[in-house]
Parts: sequence; structure tokens; C-alpha cells
Amino acid sequence: MNHLKRNAVIAVACCSVAVPLASQTRLDSLQQLPEVVITGQSGDRQLRSTAPHHILDGEQIRRLNSIQLSDAVKHLPGVLIRDYGGIGGLKTISVRSLGAHHTAVSYNGVTLTDQQTGQIDIGRFSLDNVEQLTLHNGEDDRIFRPARSFAAASALEITSARPRFDGDEKVNGKATLRGGSFGLINPSLLVNSRITQRVTATLSGEWMRSAGNYPYLLRYGTTAGDSTSRERRINGDVENLRLESSLHAQISERSRGNLHLYCYDSERGLPGATIYYNTLHNAGQRLWERQFFLQGRFEHLFSRQWELRGDGKYQQGYLHYFDPSYLGSSGKVDDIFRQYERYGSISALYRAFSNLSFAASSDLTSSTMHANRQGFVTPTRLTSQTVVATRWVSEKFQASASLLHTKTFESARNGEAGVNRRRLSPYLSASVRPFHETDLRLRAFYKKSFRLPTFNDLYYPQVGVRNLLPEDAEQYNIGITIGGDAGKWLKHYLFTADLFNNRERNKIVAYPTGNLHQWAMINVGKVTVNGADLYFEGTTPLREKMTLHSGISYTWQLATDRTDRQQVNYGHQLPYTPRHSGSSRLTLEVKSLQVAYALVWSGIRYSNGYNDAAYLMGGYTDHTISATYPFHTRYGIFTLRGEALNLGDRNYEIVRNYPMPGRSYRITLTIHF
Repeated sequence: MNHLKRNAVIAVACCSVAVPLASQTRLDSLQQLPEVVITGQSGDRQLRSTAPHHILDGEQIRRLNSIQLSDAVKHLPGVLIRDYGGIGGLKTISVRSLGAHHTAVSYNGVTLTDQQTGQIDIGRFSLDNVEQLTLHNGEDDRIFRPARSFAAASALEITSARPRFDGDEKVNGKATLRGGSFGLINPSLLVNSRITQRVTATLSGEWMRSAGNYPYLLRYGTTAGDSTSRERRINGDVENLRLESSLHAQISERSRGNLHLYCYDSERGLPGATIYYNTLHNAGQRLWERQFFLQGRFEHLFSRQWELRGDGKYQQGYLHYFDPSYLGSSGKVDDIFRQYERYGSISALYRAFSNLSFAASSDLTSSTMHANRQGFVTPTRLTSQTVVATRWVSEKFQASASLLHTKTFESARNGEAGVNRRRLSPYLSASVRPFHETDLRLRAFYKKSFRLPTFNDLYYPQVGVRNLLPEDAEQYNIGITIGGDAGKWLKHYLFTADLFNNRERNKIVAYPTGNLHQWAMINVGKVTVNGADLYFEGTTPLREKMTLHSGISYTWQLATDRTDRQQVNYGHQLPYTPRHSGSSRLTLEVKSLQVAYALVWSGIRYSNGYNDAAYLMGGYTDHTISATYPFHTRYGIFTLRGEALNLGDRNYEIVRNYPMPGRSYRITLTIHF
């Protein structure tokens, strides 16, 4: 892990040279127009949104006993996390069964990308410095944003904590030390600094290490009488380092900006699937990953009608995969991939009237991938995206519409390049409040979107196909929202219910081309998803200084393959997609003490597109409890938390043959200064 230490020094040096750009003190007062005010609170935004919109704020995240981002988003409706086990396992997010490729992940308003695979491993994001998580289906009602954020079928938005100060305070922050089962150790530090009255900064760092060698029960069959053995996971260790820095500046009365630097370095073992009667086999597969990006934003308010915003980003990605047990002629796989991205966006907002706004945005992205493979084509993709959008806001009625134009230009340094593509993506949504007496709203949206073939789809040796079509997706949604204050026993509640229909065409799948050793990517898949989401959260005051916070979500999905009526799997449920799933959470606050309970559950699933009993996977439940208590001292506030995870001690599998850890424990000490 010497390279981790070396990169830590480099990352700290990068953080020290960042240039101040932004804060948000006086400019907010200039923006209190209907478009902003009416969605100012997170509860109001969820209630009034024209498309499903779910928020977990910082306090809710802390109650969920989560270390990683993937642990928290499991509590949002319609979300499926594909988890390959343990803290170091790959974790991807799919919303309403459209797949990880159709779900964008953004960080402080700028979309994260991986042109090689098309999906983001959300397991590498910590929650230690996250202020808010937001899940959008369709689109967010805020139309003043980069064009790239309009592209995906759904989006998970990560918002990091901004520096805040009391009175004349110059410096504050927190230090955390977390330890737990299976060799987990996880220290972190966050420091906020007020450099001047107009400039503030944050610096945070986190190191995490886990042996990942948890025990599990291996079953040699699916019936109760089949043999079992107690085994231990091998090669599941992980070590990673995260460093972040941000600067925020109020440049003038009407201008502000910010700059964010992110550095991540990880090394982990890949334990692989469990193998009957050979559980001690260690394939020795390793994965090294490094991510770096620097992104900035500038906003200027010309008048009450006109506002301008610019975003820019530079990103580098490094991935090294090593497999010493490869059975090919080389005897091993030792692949190194490097990605480079340059991104720029400019957006304009025009408030024509108090209720009507228009926005336009244009983005340009250049992405290049290099590899150590001999003869690799070294592809570059230049993507141009332009969007026009409008929004109407009133107390009774809201509506949003947008039209996104996307064009790609493919090139390759060696060999043939992929086909250039052009697409239009329309979106329309509306909500209405039929009754003045209650805040009940009806909403609906329609969206057409697509996802481009990845670099792997187009260029992977002996598999990639240059003329692949993009995957097309259509979404339909109708729903209701209601919330507010229901009286003495229920305050600040929110209830949402949505019915949805998704249709996916030209799905990209791997297909044998002559024998089982020669595969190619082709457009053959068609998928239809019908479903329903239910969500509730509320606060109940039980007595003085005793409050109960609750939340529950439920999702029903019928996600079926509609590719070919002649195939045996026609009409069968998609792999790893339960028809029924959900979560619940309860937090009891008694004075300063917090006791929390969280549950995530899933119904039965199939590990194959052919829903035969041989591929049936049982449902599971995962129960977690925790207790948190703060101590006020002369040195600051000390917070102690104890957690017990997976109380049922079940080694359930989200992905077949990748067992999850059983019961485990964590203890966390945080010092706020």
C-alpha cells in the first residue's frame, strides 16, 4: 500500500493549491422568487414535485447507521442495489429495473461518468461528508442546471456538506474514529475554515481498512435437509483513502462560485463466487482504483430576470485488474485502463414572469480511454448536449418540459471507430392541487431517454461491435402526494404513491456468435416494467422531549423480458429483480439519546432470465439497531454510537454465490469542535 501513502501526499498538495471561488450568504436573498421559494424546504420539494423525488437529509442519513452510500439508498423506493458482498464488493444502483446504465450519479450537481463500463460503483462513496442524498425519477423540477443532468432516466444526487459557522466562529469540524467486526478501522477528519468574510473552505479525509474475512454458511442445495458447512470469506480485504477539499466564495453582490477537489485511492481483493467443496481456493484477483477530479462552478445574477451559470470539470480514472489464475495462453490477466475526461457547461435562466421561467444549457464532453493491451484502439468520444426547458409554478398547478439534443463524435487512434449518434429526448411533467383545504397533489410525467454504448461495448477485444445502437427507454408515471401536519400525533408527514410503466428497447446484451468462446454485443433486448412505489415518513411527538421518527417504503415490480416470443424466457421476470421489496426505519429520541431500528427486505428473485426453480433465490431481511448519545464537554461535543448489523445473522445473497456478512458490530466516536 505504499502507493496509497504516496498518493495521499499528492492529493494533499493538490488541495493546498485550490483557488477560492464561492460562498452563499447574500446572493440567496436575491433569489427568493417563486421557482426557488416554493421548493425551498426538502419536505416541500418532495411534496410539490411533478415527478417522484426523494430526499435523505443529513439527520436521516445518520439515523440509518450507514458507512457507504449504497447502504443508505437501499431505503429509497424503487432502488435495487447489486451488491457482491462485504465493504469492498462492487455495488451498483438500478432504479425501477432500468439498470445501472440508465441511472446517473452526480456529485454537487455535476454528473459522474465511466465511459468504460457505463456504471458507477457507489460503494466507493462514504457518507462521512455527505449533507444530502436526492433520488430523481424522470427529472428534477429545477430547470437551471447542466444539459448532461437531463439525460438519464433517473439520477442519484450526492451533495457534500457546506461549511457553516456560528457567530464569529473561524474554524469548526469533527473527527471520527470507527471500528468494528472483520478488522474494520475507519478514522476520518473534517475541518471547516472561514478564510475571510467572503471565502470559506473545507478539507476532509478518510481512511478505511477491513480484512473482509467474515464467516458464512454454505448450503449444498436449496432444501432444508441439504448439507451445510461453515466457511470463511477469502481475499475480501479492502483499503481505501479519500481526500476532498472545497472552496466557496461570494465574489460580489451578484456573483458566487465554488471549487471541489476529490481524490480516491483503493486496493481490494476480489473474493469471487463461492465454490462447492473448494472454499479455500484463493484466485488472488486484485483491483487497484484511483479517481481524481476537479470541478468548479460560477454563477452570476444579472437581474431579477437573467442568471448565468458555468460548470467545468477535469477527471482522471485509473483501474488495474490482476488475475493470476487466468487459464489462457498468457497464464494471467494484468490489465491497466486509464480514462481522461474534460467537461464544460454553460446555462442561462430567464424568468419571464413571476410564474414562468425558461432555461437553456449547452455541454461539451471529451472522453478518452487508454489501455496497456497491445493494439488497443484508444477511443475518444466527443459528446455535445443542448437542452431547452421551461417551468410554470403556481400554488395550484406546476408543469415542466424539456427537450434534450445529444450528438456524439467517435474517433480512435488505432483501428475503426464507432458510429456517430444523434438523439432527441423529450420530457413533460405536471402536478395539480385539486383541493384548497388539503395539500394533496396529483402528478404525472413522461420521458424518453437513452444510454450510449460504453467503450467496452464498442471496443472490447473480440467482443465489441462498432455499430451498436443506443438503448432506448420510455417512462410513464402517475401518482399522488400528500403531506403537512395531521395534528397532535402526526407532524411533518409525507406520503407518496406512484404507478409506473417503463419500456426499454435495443437492449445491449452479450450473445454467442458461433461457439461459447466467441461472443459479441448486439441489440436484441426488449423489457417492459410495470410497478408501484409507496413511501411514507413522519414525526410523532410522544411526550415532552420524546419523539418518534418513522419511514417506510414499498416497491412492486413486474419486470419482464419481451425480446422474442419464441424464447423460453419470454415474459419471465428479469434476473435479480424481486417483485416485492421495501424498507422501514424508526428512531426514538428521548432527550439526547437516540435509539434507531432499520429494516431492508426483499422477496424471492431469480438469478437467471429463465425463471426455473434451479435459479430461484429466497427472500431476505436485514435488521439493524443502534444507539447514539452525545456528551457535552469543555473540549466540544463527543458523540458515541454503537451498532449491531444484520441481527438475524443470515448470509443472504443479493448476487448468487456472493454471500453477505452475517451479524456484525460497529462502534463510533465522533468529536465535534
